[in-house]
Amino acid sequence: MTTERPNAPGSAIRVLLVEDSAAEADLVRDMLGREGAGSFTVTHVQRLALAVPHLRAGGVDLVLLDLNLPDSVGLSGFEELHPIAPATPFIILTNVQNESVAARAVRMGAQDYLIKREVNERTLARAIRYSVERQRAEEALRASEERYALAVNGANDGLWDWNLSRDTVYFSPRWKAILGYGEAEVGDRVNEWLDRVHPEDLERLRAALSEHLEGRTPHFECEHRVLNRTGEVRWVLTRGLAVRDAAGVAYRLAGSLSDITARKLAEEQLLHDAFHDALTGLANRALFLDRLEQTLRQHRRDPERVFGVLFFDLDRFKNINDSLGHSVGDQLLVEVARRLERFLRPGDTVARLGGDEFGVILTDIAGVAGATHVAERIHELLGQVFVIGDQEVFTSASIGVAMVSEKYERPEELLRDADLAMYRAKQGSAGCCEVFDSNMYESAVALLKLETDLRRAVEREEFMVHYQPIVAVDDGRILGFEALVRWRHPERGLVLPDQFIPAAEETGLVVPIGWWVLRTACRQTHEWQQMFPLDPPLSISVNISGKLFLAPNMSGRLLAILEESRLPPESLRLEITESAIMDHRDAAVAELTRLRAAGVKLHIDDFGTGYSSLTYLQRFSYDSLKIDRSFVSGMRQEEEGTELVRAIVALGKMLNMNVIAEGVETPEQYRWLLAMECPEAQGFWFSKPLDRTAVARLLQARPTLVN
Repeated sequence: MTTERPNAPGSAIRVLLVEDSAAEADLVRDMLGREGAGSFTVTHVQRLALAVPHLRAGGVDLVLLDLNLPDSVGLSGFEELHPIAPATPFIILTNVQNESVAARAVRMGAQDYLIKREVNERTLARAIRYSVERQRAEEALRASEERYALAVNGANDGLWDWNLSRDTVYFSPRWKAILGYGEAEVGDRVNEWLDRVHPEDLERLRAALSEHLEGRTPHFECEHRVLNRTGEVRWVLTRGLAVRDAAGVAYRLAGSLSDITARKLAEEQLLHDAFHDALTGLANRALFLDRLEQTLRQHRRDPERVFGVLFFDLDRFKNINDSLGHSVGDQLLVEVARRLERFLRPGDTVARLGGDEFGVILTDIAGVAGATHVAERIHELLGQVFVIGDQEVFTSASIGVAMVSEKYERPEELLRDADLAMYRAKQGSAGCCEVFDSNMYESAVALLKLETDLRRAVEREEFMVHYQPIVAVDDGRILGFEALVRWRHPERGLVLPDQFIPAAEETGLVVPIGWWVLRTACRQTHEWQQMFPLDPPLSISVNISGKLFLAPNMSGRLLAILEESRLPPESLRLEITESAIMDHRDAAVAELTRLRAAGVKLHIDDFGTGYSSLTYLQRFSYDSLKIDRSFVSGMRQEEEGTELVRAIVALGKMLNMNVIAEGVETPEQYRWLLAMECPEAQGFWFSKPLDRTAVARLLQARPTLVN
C-alpha cells in the first residue's frame, strides 16, 4: 500500500484515468490539454485491474474513475481502489447521474462526482486542481497539528492545581500568560478561571468537571472558549486528573491548559470549505441536501409547515463564457449569488449546486402560489442588467419548482423533481418556470430507459442503415444515396431516428453511432460501385453530428475509414447543419478544411432553417445546399413557398454550388423543381429509404426513378 504525497506544487498534475472508452479518454486528454498545456499528464487504463499497479507504484496525484468498467460496476471499483492509495484524491467521472450514488461516493471518500456531459475543459481542470490542492491542504494541516503537539510537549502548558478542601487554585505564570495576564493580575480562587469562560460554554465545562469529580469519567477534559484580558475569544483545551482519598472522594484536581485557537480556526475553515462553494460563498450541494433533510424532518413533525424547492440554471451561460471569457462568467455567478442573498429571507437557503445551477429552499411558503411568486421575482432580479467591469451582461433563468408532499422520504427526491421541472422549463422559452407533476417523472424514467437501451444498442450493434436515393431532377438518374440510421430494438422493433437521436445527442452516444454509420455506409457504397459501375460513380451522403467535431482527430479518423473501405473521398458527401457548425465554429473550420482538401464533399443540410447567411456559405466553402423539406412541402402555385425554393436554387447557381431538394412527395413538387432547374432531389415520390438488399435490386432493375 502506498501513501505517496502529491508532486510538488507548480509541476504537472499526474492523472490516472480509469475509463473503458478510448474515445472518451481521448476527449478527457483533449480537454485537459486545451485548459493548460503541460499542466496535466494523463495515464489511461481501460480496466480496474490495470489501475492497481499504478496506484501501488505511486506517482499518481489524482484518479479519474468511471463507474462502469469491464471488471467493475458502480462504486465497487472505488471501494477496491481507494484503500490502495487512501491519500490520493479520487474524482468520479461518469455518465450516470444519480444523486444518491454521488452522495455515497463522497461519504466513502471521493473528492467529487462529475457527469461527463456536463463538464468542459475548465470545470474538469478546476475540479482536478481543487481536489489535489484540498488534499495538500489537509496533509499540511495534519503536519501542522503534529508539529504543534510536539511543541506543546516540549514547552510548558499553562498549569493549574485546585485544592478542593481549601477551594484555592494555583495558576502558573504560563496559564496566566495564555489569557493575557501578568503574574500578579490573577488570584487563587476558582472563579478567576470560571468567570473568564465563554458564557455559552460554562455549563458544559461545569458538567465535565462534576462528572470527573463524582468518578463517572476517568479523567477531566474539555475544549472550551475563554475571554482573554482584551476580550478576545480564545479556544483552549483544559485537562485534569483528580486525586482521591481512600474513600474515593476527590480532594485535589490538577491539570493543564493549552491554547488550541489555531487548530479550531483551521477546523472551522475546513468545515466551512467542505459545505460552501469556493467561488460564490453560497452553500454547496452537500450543505443544501443537509438543510433540505432537516426541513423535511420539520415538515414530518408539523405537516402544516409547507416548503418548496427551486432548481434553476442560467440560460445561455455557455455563450457568455465563450464570448466574454470565463472570468466574466465567474463574476456573473458571484453577482447572481449576491442578488439572491439580498432577496431571499434569512430562513431560506440558497446554494450553488454546480456550474450555473442554483437551488433554493423556501420555508413556510404559501403553497404553489407562493413558490411561483418567488420564482417570478427571481426572473425579475436576473432580468436586470449585470455590469461586470465595462461589460453589460444580460441573462435569465429556467426555474423548476417542487413542493413538499407526503410521498417524499429523502431530500434527493425533492431536488430530483425540481430538476425535472427545470428541464421541462428549459424546453420552453427563456425565463420559464414549471411546477413538477408526476408526468414529468414518468417521462424522465422513460428517457432513462431509452438511454440505457441505447447504450446496450451501441455495444451490441443493434443498428442498421437504410438508403434513400438521390436523383438527378432532369432525367431521374440515381446519383447516390443518403445513409439513414435505424435501430432494431429487440422489443420495440424498428425505431426511427427522431425517436432516439435526441437522446443520443444528449448522452454523447451519437458519436460512436455516427462513426459506425460512416464506416458501414462507406463500405456498402464501395461494394455498390464495384457491382454497378456508373458515370459518375454512386455517392453516399451521411449526416454528421456537431458533437463529432469534438472527437479527437476527427478528420484523420474519417479519412482512415475511407482508406479502409476503399471508397474515393469524392464519393462521400458530409451533410452538416448550420447550427452544428456554429456551435463548434473553430473546430469545424479546421476539420472541414482538412476534409475538403482531401476531396470529401461538404453539403449544408436543412438550408434556410439556421443562420443562412452568405458570410457562412463563403467561409465554410460548401459544395451543395440541401433545401429543407419544410420549404419543399410548402411549395404552391404562385405562393411564397415556391418563390423561396426558386430563390435558393438561384442562389446555388450564383455561388456555383449544387442544390438538392429533400422531401419531394408529389409529382407537382417534382415538376416545379424540374421547371426551376433544381439539379438534384430526394423524397418518397422517388423512393422510400431501402435496406441494402432492396437497393441492390433497384440498381439491378433500373438506374433511373423518373419515367
